Amino acid sequence: MLNLKLSHNPLIQYRPIRTSDLEVLEKIHGDLFPIRYESEFFQNVVNGRDIVSWGAVDRNRPNEQSDELIGFVTARTVLAKDSDIEEFLRYDSSRSEQTLIYILTLGVADSYRNLGIASSLIREVIKYASNIPTCRAVYLHVISYNNPAIYLYKKMSFQCVRRLSAFYFINGQHYDAYLFIYYVNGGRSPCSPLELIKLIVAGAKSGFRMVAAKLWRKEDRKPSKWSKCKESSSLLPTKHNKRMPTEGALSQFV
Repeated sequence: MLNLKLSHNPLIQYRPIRTSDLEVLEKIHGDLFPIRYESEFFQNVVNGRDIVSWGAVDRNRPNEQSDELIGFVTARTVLAKDSDIEEFLRYDSSRSEQTLIYILTLGVADSYRNLGIASSLIREVIKYASNIPTCRAVYLHVISYNNPAIYLYKKMSFQCVRRLSAFYFINGQHYDAYLFIYYVNGGRSPCSPLELIKLIVAGAKSGFRMVAAKLWRKEDRKPSKWSKCKESSSLLPTKHNKRMPTEGALSQFV
């Protein structure tokens, strides 16, 4: 797709961020974000110190700029037990090695917007996370007024699970943030209180049916009593059949 802001047809490719990208990486961050990052952050990115990253370049870019970054995403692996989203995971405390991928920064140069670059960079992170057997989710925070980013993550099936009040403090002012999660490798959200109640009710109903069935079989062996209650007891099989879908639905919460 041709971007009217460009004078050529871009050929976008993706590669790891390198030490030679340091200056451009700092500049793009400064252009895009209202907050300033410490130089240590950029050093960690370009040297791969506890941070994984992907860069986008335009191979058709003129003036020997075909390998210069025009987009990026940076992320870090964190232990699920040490994260601030443990309550949104069906977390097994006996498996302390479970991990998450946290997206730190994502950005695309203004002239390369609306070419699908951000989506492709996010897919790189999801693919990376999916290839880590212990990883259960990718997550991130978005400032509340960044509507294009919010739309993008929702379109890519991230779940918005919470609004965090006064999460950011920028230029003397507080801003809320949204927490987004994308589950991988069988990771899932824990049961909500409502779902838990449904499980308890369904379990109680299942137990009631088992007791009723046993009583019914006992009564079936007593012809004199069966004839007295036959009319009302005949409703039990109908109720049992109506509840069958409830039992099947339990697999959604397991």
